[in-house]
Amino acid sequence: TLVPYIMALPPTTETMKTPHLASAVLLFITFLVGVMGNGMFLWVLWLKMRRTVTTLWFLHLVSCYLLFTLLIPFFAVYVLLDFHWVFGMATCKLLNAFISMGMFSSVFLLTLISLDRYTLTHHPIWSRNHRTVPRAGKLVVGVWLASFGLSAPYLAFRETRIMDGGRIVCINNYNISGNWNGAETQDLGRRVHLAIFVVRFLLGFLLPFCTIVGCYVRVGLKMKKKNLAWAGKPFKVMVAAVVSFFLGWLPYHLYHGLQLSKMEVPESVTGALLVIHTFTSCFNASFTPILYLFVGEKFWQVFRTSLLALVKAAFVDDIDSSAPESSGIHGPEVENTEQEMA
Repeated sequence: TLVPYIMALPPTTETMKTPHLASAVLLFITFLVGVMGNGMFLWVLWLKMRRTVTTLWFLHLVSCYLLFTLLIPFFAVYVLLDFHWVFGMATCKLLNAFISMGMFSSVFLLTLISLDRYTLTHHPIWSRNHRTVPRAGKLVVGVWLASFGLSAPYLAFRETRIMDGGRIVCINNYNISGNWNGAETQDLGRRVHLAIFVVRFLLGFLLPFCTIVGCYVRVGLKMKKKNLAWAGKPFKVMVAAVVSFFLGWLPYHLYHGLQLSKMEVPESVTGALLVIHTFTSCFNASFTPILYLFVGEKFWQVFRTSLLALVKAAFVDDIDSSAPESSGIHGPEVENTEQEMA
């Protein structure tokens, strides 16, 4: 989840309320920017552009970001209330499950996009015959189902707990028991916690990272060899999406790793990492779609280009117009830019 242990922080003092207020304001700003940016992006992708495999990938990717962004106000309110959870047990479970779904679905879609780019450049004939929107749609459904399955444990392990002073926190109970301090269940709980962390780290970060890097290295080498416009804007958009995702979620996995490690880490370090991963995750979901619009563009050109033209430019592959041998890479997906309009 996005804020798995923020709920377990000690009660705050009067001197900490100003930072909490500042944090909540930043979260609300991130929420507003994210909703407008993601919503606007979805509107253009859904209504103003022809449905292609590429636009389908990014339509669902931005949907993941929007889902994540819509949950930010709950945690902003939580911070304002000095980490007192007032939304109930069901919301505690559902919110964290949805956030986990957003993380997994985002990285799985980015992996699919990278594999798609690899297939386009290395197997153009196969792509022309098999790369279709219906098949891509089935893969997207598989991504959402897999993300839900990997996030389901939070529905079981996430729960509320009343702390000293009546403060309610929303935390993970891996002891698989209502007995939080039972000696017989604590060891099993640690093993369950470790297993969940390993699965989350491998499937949600390390393996996708290796796959994506490998795909883009091969794509870059292939395009350089054939003198294709591998540094064109669509390529930059996808690289920006990958870089922003992994920079946004790396602190999250580092924080969880420190929670499980036997090293004695100062609370100031874990606390700082907690704040960092909270804001990097929110920033990634809220501002990445806006980054897609402007990456590779000079600042003054942004103001001279319409929103629709910017979005269309982000998804019109430069590969197709840069070399004769690449004319069939996208097959039926590649048409005149004017036909991209719905």
